[in-house]
Amino acid sequence: MSTTVQVAFDAADPHGLAAFWSLALGCEREDHHDVVEHLVRSGLLPAEGVLEVEGRKAFRDVAACRSTTGGPRLFFQRVPEPKTAKNRVHLDLQVGAEQREAEVERLVALGAAVLWTTTDRGPVTTTLRDPEGNEFCVS
Repeated sequence: MSTTVQVAFDAADPHGLAAFWSLALGCEREDHHDVVEHLVRSGLLPAEGVLEVEGRKAFRDVAACRSTTGGPRLFFQRVPEPKTAKNRVHLDLQVGAEQREAEVERLVALGAAVLWTTTDRGPVTTTLRDPEGNEFCVS
């Protein structure tokens, strides 16, 4: 049996979050244009379920990006409620001690915010928040 991993994020703006994480991780955003057009033409997807992203039709309520090197697929789904508590699951981006500071600066420039830096579990680790408040770590 083969298992693949998908990490799902609740989001107010699935496409914005997919754009952030695709740049943060060097992932490829999935283009659902042809599928969306087919579903609309077939009457299976109403027009209000579609929006345009960078000139391409997309599902209004979901977006995704995937690693080109075999990492997990990241799936972003619109939910009506905002994030209210600390994540129970988060991503750890392990770039190495020499690259940590530069990577944190790059991620902040993309829209992340630094929460704190600690050494309480070994290597220097910076905890950040993505544009929708989801925590993740860089070490």
